Amino acid sequence: MASSQQDWSYKRLDAPQDVALNELPPSPSVEDTPVEDLAKQPFHQRRPIAWIASVTMITALILLLTIFAVAHAGLLDFGKRQATSTSISTEVPQYFQTTPEIYAGPTATGRAPFLAETNPAPFGASRSFVPNTPLETALPIMGNSHNASIFQLMGQVSPYFPNPIGFGVEEYPLPAGANISQVHVFHRHGSRYPTTDAGVQKLGAKLEALVANGTSKFSGALSFLNSFTYELGAEILVPIGRQELFDSGVLHYYNYGHLYNTSAKIIARTTSQDRMLKSAEYFMAGFFGLQWTNNASLEVIIEGTGFNISLAGYDNCNNSNLAVNEGGTNASMIWESTYLKDATARFNALSSGYNWTAADVYNAQTLCPYETVAFGYSSFCDLFNYQEWLDFEYSIDIDFAGNNYFESPTGRAVGIGYVQEILARLQNHTIDVPTAQDNITLDNNTVTFPLNQSLYFDFTHDTNIAGVLTAFGLTQFAPVLPTSGPPPDQQLIVSHVQPFAGRLDIEIITAPQPVAANRTESPATAYTDGPPTSYIHFIINQRTLPLGKSFPACEMRTDGWCELKTFVEIQQQSLMNASYEFACNGKYPAVPYGSVTDGVPLATAPPS
Repeated sequence: MASSQQDWSYKRLDAPQDVALNELPPSPSVEDTPVEDLAKQPFHQRRPIAWIASVTMITALILLLTIFAVAHAGLLDFGKRQATSTSISTEVPQYFQTTPEIYAGPTATGRAPFLAETNPAPFGASRSFVPNTPLETALPIMGNSHNASIFQLMGQVSPYFPNPIGFGVEEYPLPAGANISQVHVFHRHGSRYPTTDAGVQKLGAKLEALVANGTSKFSGALSFLNSFTYELGAEILVPIGRQELFDSGVLHYYNYGHLYNTSAKIIARTTSQDRMLKSAEYFMAGFFGLQWTNNASLEVIIEGTGFNISLAGYDNCNNSNLAVNEGGTNASMIWESTYLKDATARFNALSSGYNWTAADVYNAQTLCPYETVAFGYSSFCDLFNYQEWLDFEYSIDIDFAGNNYFESPTGRAVGIGYVQEILARLQNHTIDVPTAQDNITLDNNTVTFPLNQSLYFDFTHDTNIAGVLTAFGLTQFAPVLPTSGPPPDQQLIVSHVQPFAGRLDIEIITAPQPVAANRTESPATAYTDGPPTSYIHFIINQRTLPLGKSFPACEMRTDGWCELKTFVEIQQQSLMNASYEFACNGKYPAVPYGSVTDGVPLATAPPS
């Protein structure tokens, strides 16, 4: 197309190359253009500066939008890559996986507590008031002349409290120059709901049915049963159970925080059950703080049929769950029918249309600790006098003695796997051959069974603590408990050994010289002549367990310690003494309670 003179914007394209710029015709202006022609011109000719500005703004806007779109796409891609990277970085082996939970067991929760509305305190004519902390435990119990707490008389369902009387020795500080070099913490889970199909659940269902069909009426102290509803959950931690483990973590940090090597994460172990996993997590939060995952990795070992696990040794010990191991249950029932005779008569006198048995009354008594830790208060607690609470504790002591300690044919076998793990750590080796319940896949690998830690945390169950103490051969707990009543100087009191959140702390102590066996002298004479010596110190619920009472080779030391070398030598026989394979899987008859006294079957294994 030919260019007109007015098409100045294209003139340079048509102009000769030798034409000087000052010879070109001037650019037409608006003022030089007739009005009639101006109206016919395009906007870019009529307003060239405005047009250029508009084009520039539009171009800039398009550029900004393009940049934004690209950046947004990049951020999305980056976010996807970040998410992918995060998911990859958090992909951990199953045994270090804490969420989602696997093999968690029952996790039914109960109703939420409402103690501000349901607490009947203050009690009695004096109307004296003691604030709940957080449980309501200031109950007026008939016959409690010394104002003692019944909640320290509830065996394995007692909320945690430090052992109030100890195990027969005093506590001594470390002499100057001695150091704790290592600690192994073996810790029970915190307070929980009853286990599935427990006696309290069955009683609860029975009482609810009575209320629903209106066939029974209750009066006096039992009137609350006329509208009773069973509202407990099953097996998982209750709020006070979470606090128990958190508080224990804080306590253990004050006791052993200096042992933590800040340059490396430690491995702690628990089982896959929900209450076990949560207990470990609350303990870690108490010890390290909410950022505990920066300091420790939690190894979650599957607790279930077919899986080897030392932290729940009964799972791999078939006979421990059969009738051959019910001596303690049978003996406890004899004692229950004796001490609950008066209480059963009281219950029946206040009931119409229902006949209470001793077993029913025992389950009602057991509802007291379970409802208290779940709801803060239970109406079942003051239905029993103080002597009946003392007797309740003893019923549990008998049960554990016959089912889990030295009167049980599987007592040693259930705990021997963990004993072998402790010995492996002390002797600095992994476990690479099948040994009792030990999980060789995990115990033969220093990633999952480390040997270089100064802090070890393992979380377990009450019956497993009993099995471990028995497998160690701590015969201080071996005397048979008669079904006629508590003996003098009774050593096995379950609430003092394995209440909710009970724990065994095993300290390894190094000293520059031998420490005198008699520590009652002044600190200046704490040492005797000799080379550097290491000791082992057992502490159950914050009180020393004297090893000399069970092992004469350890000496009757006033501090309860034992030379580490001597202790390890003693324990070399522990696996053989447990008769693991025969005790757990052999064929032998059930025998009357009290016949077994060493934690192994009376019958011997047949020759191989």
